[in-house]
Amino acid sequence: MLSVRLICVGKLKEKFYREACAEYEKRLKGYCRLEIIELAEQRLPERPSQAQIDVALTKEADAIRAKIPQGSTVIAMCIEGGELSSEQFAQKLSGWMGSGTSHISVLIGGSCGLDEALKRAAQLRLSMSPMTFPHHLARVMVLEQLYRALNIAAGGKYHK
Repeated sequence: MLSVRLICVGKLKEKFYREACAEYEKRLKGYCRLEIIELAEQRLPERPSQAQIDVALTKEADAIRAKIPQGSTVIAMCIEGGELSSEQFAQKLSGWMGSGTSHISVLIGGSCGLDEALKRAAQLRLSMSPMTFPHHLARVMVLEQLYRALNIAAGGKYHK
């Protein structure tokens, strides 16, 4: 069974986000072994300089790298990434699994995004939309799309 590690910068505080994530975690149990790791977001001043942001992103990237299993296929969620339909995402996951991939790590940055080096090293840079979403909502959206894609790959009816 596929193992998926969702590595997120920032903790879910709002009850409605936690409940939505819990629902998709429950649904995903039939398709993969899911692990969600929350990492602390670096504190920044109210109006940080780009240098301060870069330092924070580097520290967050180090923490993220420490949680990516050896040999894991990495998906970096970032606005400049490519867009895939749910069917295309299902095909991508199926292709990886068919070629022996057993572990996927999905990275969701904090409010400042992800470090450039992390994004460059990822096997897939994926965007949900050219629009900007809160990183907490992105977590719900990623879990839903993982569920949808794995359901499509298994020939399920959720997608219809």
